[in-house]
Amino acid sequence: MTASSTRRTTAAQSRIAAVGAIAVAGAMILTGCGDQTDKSSSSSDTSSSSAPLAGKLPKDIKDAGVIKVGSDIAYPPVEYTQSGKAVGIDPDIADALGKQLGVKFEFQNGKFAQLIVGLQAKRFNMIMSAMNDTKDRQNGIDSDTGKKVGNGIDFVDYFTAGTSILVQKGNPKGIKSLDDLCGQVVALQQGTTSEGIAKTQSTKCTKDGKKAIKLQTFDTDPEALLRLKQGASVADLNDFPVAAYNAKTSGGGKDFEVVGDQIEAGPYGIGVSKESTQLRDALQAAMDAIIKNGEYAKILQKWNVTDGAVTEAKINGGS
Repeated sequence: MTASSTRRTTAAQSRIAAVGAIAVAGAMILTGCGDQTDKSSSSSDTSSSSAPLAGKLPKDIKDAGVIKVGSDIAYPPVEYTQSGKAVGIDPDIADALGKQLGVKFEFQNGKFAQLIVGLQAKRFNMIMSAMNDTKDRQNGIDSDTGKKVGNGIDFVDYFTAGTSILVQKGNPKGIKSLDDLCGQVVALQQGTTSEGIAKTQSTKCTKDGKKAIKLQTFDTDPEALLRLKQGASVADLNDFPVAAYNAKTSGGGKDFEVVGDQIEAGPYGIGVSKESTQLRDALQAAMDAIIKNGEYAKILQKWNVTDGAVTEAKINGGS
């Protein structure tokens, strides 16, 4: 996901090249996101004594044995709640990182647009929530105004994906590209890269003499999906893995479909504060380790998103 200066920005690049539908049994897609105090641990038991990279962690985190993770846990298949537990691509990767670092990753649920604020307020140690690594987020720039609004954060990149257009099954409005959204109602999650893409396209619409896009923004993507399902909007913009998953699973595959090509592919990043350089570097080392030992590839295969794989964990590789 993306938020103006929080989740994904207009400058974000495409996220994932995978085009196959993503099917994960038993997932619920139209579920709301809980408040920021909700917690759901997704990590398996770990032991720092047997973890090869435990020594790279800051002492306070190593002693606590827990890394607290801020996440909007309503974005299947990247992260969502099942039987009271955070599951999905991000929690599985976090589990693998925990084995390398000898700690548990404890996911805490919150609104996407507030995750960077929560990180800077030290409510958690890192963000892992399908957040695009962008220069604006790195530098603390509000993508809508271009103004400096904070210190920015650092990212450890771990996946690549792009934005997709999701429409009602059968595509009754004949939407094929962003240009077809001019003058139409589009529902999407607030503070995301998708919102930035829609706003940029709306400006293009008016410059071309067409009507602006009528944006409806919501705290969570499931709320936007519900508007689309009800016919109150013509499209929802979200990450390709999420769009493909929803097309495959919602209503048994009868509610939605993905149209057009992916838009602006770019990296997902684990977000950490600028001051947490030791934690950032430990996470990078752990990501590189699971890429090398094959655990990362197994996780992406499980979720049918192998085309989004990275070959190394870059720091601040987004544009």
